[in-house]
Amino acid sequence: MNIQSLFQPFKYKNLELKNRIVMAPMTRAQSNNGVPTQEISDYYARRAAAEVGLIISEGTVINRPASKNIQNIPDFYGKEALSGWQNVVNAVHHNGGKLAPQIWHVGDTRSSEDYPLVPMEKVSTMTLEDIQDTISQFAISAKNAKDLGFDSLEIHGAHGYLIDQFFWEETNTRTDEYGGKTIKERSRFAVEVVEAMRAAVGEDFTIILRLSQWKQQDYKARLATTTLEMEDWLLPLKEAGVDIFHCSQRRFWEPEYEGSDLNFAGWAKKITGQPTITVGSVGLEGDFMAAFTGVGTQKADLKELIRRLDQEEFDLVAVGRALLQDPKWVTKMKDGKLEEIQDFSAESLSVLY
Repeated sequence: MNIQSLFQPFKYKNLELKNRIVMAPMTRAQSNNGVPTQEISDYYARRAAAEVGLIISEGTVINRPASKNIQNIPDFYGKEALSGWQNVVNAVHHNGGKLAPQIWHVGDTRSSEDYPLVPMEKVSTMTLEDIQDTISQFAISAKNAKDLGFDSLEIHGAHGYLIDQFFWEETNTRTDEYGGKTIKERSRFAVEVVEAMRAAVGEDFTIILRLSQWKQQDYKARLATTTLEMEDWLLPLKEAGVDIFHCSQRRFWEPEYEGSDLNFAGWAKKITGQPTITVGSVGLEGDFMAAFTGVGTQKADLKELIRRLDQEEFDLVAVGRALLQDPKWVTKMKDGKLEEIQDFSAESLSVLY
C-alpha cells in the first residue's frame, strides 16, 4: 500500500503543514479547574515530535456561564488558563508541530456527576442578549488564539453541542430570527459566530469549522437530507469566513447520499470548493462510540482512505483514537512499521500517554 499521499505538504492561507494528518480533538478533562497543566503540554508536545501535521486541541470553552459541563475541561479565557495554553503552544512549536484550539460551548447538555451545579443554557430560552454575548465571547477567544501564536483555530459546531443545537430542528424551536423551519434559517447563529471570529483574526488566519450530521443525542440525525439542503447549510458558512470544513462521520467510508460514493467531507468539498478534513474511525476497525463502553479496537488497513485521498475527495485526514493510544502513530506509519502500531484500548481515554 502506497501511503505517500498522506505525507504530502498542505498549505492554505497562513497554515502550512508537513503532511495531511490531523490529530482530531478529543476531550481529556484533565485541566485542573480549567487550567492546562504541564502534563497536558507534554501530551501534545509528544504528538508534535512524532510528526503530526496539525494538532487540534481538545475542546476549550468560551467565557459563558454554561460553556462547560465537566469541571476539568480547559478554559480559553482568563490569565491563568491562557498562560497554560501559551505553554502548550510553545511546547508544540518547539517540537516542530502546528496547533489549533477547538473553541467550544457545550450548550444544553447533561451535567456530569463531576460537575453537577453548572447552569444549563437551553437554546430555546437564551435571550437575544445571551446570544449576542455568546457571539462576542467566541470572537474574544478567536483573538486569544491568534495572540497566543496558535497556527489556526477550530470552531466546534458538531455533535449536539451549542452551535449544533441551533442547526438541529429537534433542539432549535425558537420562533425569532435565530429559529426557523429550514437549515438555512437555523444557521444564522453559526454564521454570526463565524463572522465575528473572522473579524477578530483577520482574513489570513485559517478558521476550521467542525460539523456533523449525527448527534450524541441521536446517531441517525441528519441536518441536510439532500445535497440542496447541504448547499443551504454550508455555503452561508463559507461566505461568513470558514476556510476548512471538518466533516465528522462515525465511519469515514460511508457514502453521504445514495447514488454517490462521496462521503461527508467529499460532498462538502464539492459544494463549497473549500478544503475539507475527513474523520471517523480512521485506522481502526470499530466505531469510536464503542470506546465509551470500554471496548478496545484493532487497527485496520488504510486502503480505502488512501483511495479517496488520492482521488482528492478530501484534503486532510483526522485521526483520533489511534493517536490517543499511540503518540508515534504517524512516524510508525511513515516508516512502514505497521506491526508496531498499538491496538486501541479504551483505558487510554483516561490516560495522558
